[in-house]
Amino acid sequence: MQEEIKAFVTAAHKVGAMGLTRCSSGNLSCRVGDVALVSATGSWLPELREDQVAICDIATGKSLNGVRPSMESGFHLTILRERNDVNVVLHCQSIAATTIACMEPRPADFNVTAELPCHCGKEIAVVPYYRPGSPELAEAVVAAMASHDSVLLLKHGQVFVGKDYNAAIEKAAFLEMACDIILRADGRHTVFTPDEVADIERTFLGK
Repeated sequence: MQEEIKAFVTAAHKVGAMGLTRCSSGNLSCRVGDVALVSATGSWLPELREDQVAICDIATGKSLNGVRPSMESGFHLTILRERNDVNVVLHCQSIAATTIACMEPRPADFNVTAELPCHCGKEIAVVPYYRPGSPELAEAVVAAMASHDSVLLLKHGQVFVGKDYNAAIEKAAFLEMACDIILRADGRHTVFTPDEVADIERTFLGK
C-alpha cells in the first residue's frame, strides 16, 4: 500500500502544479481493491503528505488508518461503489471553470475544442448550488455522475472521474482550457455543431 500512497501524493501534487486547486479547495480519491485512498479533511492537495491520506473501506466509508477523509468523501466513495469503470474521483476549483460556475447566464455548450467531447464528454453536467459537504450535494453529484464524467458545481467548482489519475486530471485541464477560451472570447466564441461532435466521436472514440 505504501507505493500506492506515494503515487496518490504525486498525483495530488500534479493537480496543484497545474493550478486546478488552491490551498484546501480540492480533494482526491483512488480505488485500490476494496479500499479507497482519500485526501484528508483540510489537507492541501498541492502539498499533500503521506500521513494525510485516509484509507477508507469503499463499502462502509470507514477510515481504516485513523485519518479523517475529506468532508466530500461521501460522493467520492459512492461514485466508486456505483461505477466499476471509475477508479479516480477529482474535485477541484480551477479558476476559469469556477468563474463560469459563478456566472449567470453561463454557457450551455463548452465544445469549443475537440478535446472536450473526446475527453470530458459532449455534455458537461451542471449541479445546482448545495452547501459543500452536505448530503444534498453528495446526492446531486452522484446522480449526475451516473451518466457523465465531468460535472460543474454552481458557485463551487468541478468534479471529474477517470480510470486513472491522468484520465481525471486531463478532463479537468481540458474543461479549464475551454472555459478560459470562452472567457477570453467575451461571448464571441463558437462551438462545434452536433454533426461535428458526432464526427469527432466517430473518428477518435469509435462511436
